[in-house]
Amino acid sequence: MAKEKAVFYHAGCPVCVAAEQQVARALDPARYEVEVVHLGEARERIPEAENAGVASVPALVLAGQAFHVNFGASMADVKG
Repeated sequence: MAKEKAVFYHAGCPVCVAAEQQVARALDPARYEVEVVHLGEARERIPEAENAGVASVPALVLAGQAFHVNFGASMADVKG
């Protein structure tokens, strides 16, 4: 059975890092392939995150749906 892809977007702020440690790492690795994307370091992926429905970070995208974990920064803040 193929793993589902999950993408965890964040900007490196303390809220984001805590969410990554608690939420993204809690997903079952046998079921999900988790990719962590630091948008401050991978700015070219900002449009991808926005197209996936990410309005603020940290956010987890599962099965094409964005789940906003907590409010760390808006995408406008991330874009600077």
